[in-house]
Amino acid sequence: MTHMPNIAEMLSKARECGDPNEFIEYIPYAKMLGVRVDKERGCFHLPPKKSNIGNPTLPALHGGALGGFMEMCGIIHVMLSMDAVAVPKVVDFSIDYVRAGRYQDTFARCEIVRFGRKLVNLSVEAWQEDEAKPIAKARAQMLVD
Repeated sequence: MTHMPNIAEMLSKARECGDPNEFIEYIPYAKMLGVRVDKERGCFHLPPKKSNIGNPTLPALHGGALGGFMEMCGIIHVMLSMDAVAVPKVVDFSIDYVRAGRYQDTFARCEIVRFGRKLVNLSVEAWQEDEAKPIAKARAQMLVD
């Protein structure tokens, strides 16, 4: 029987080797979407994946896949930024879809706006070819206990 590591072990391993992708490998939804960390660019990466297409005629990313990607990025970013080991609970997540997300590489960057005792406010921006032209922007509040 193989040992399934707990969250603390996963985070510790990712921090030790300096590769957040080690941690992402243990998150089923992030793995299903294809979420990765692009260490070279210092942001999250969602490679093109047929299961993430919403409109096959364009083809364009499904809004839910894009929203899920951005929410996962926020959760992972908060977890990697905290000293404590806890999965933040999403209290509020609001997303503005600015442009159509095409079937191509998509990137996201997170910024913690405020890290309170129990709540974390953060923003997430997703783009494709040009970071100055986001395809979606999100605001989130997460409970860290």
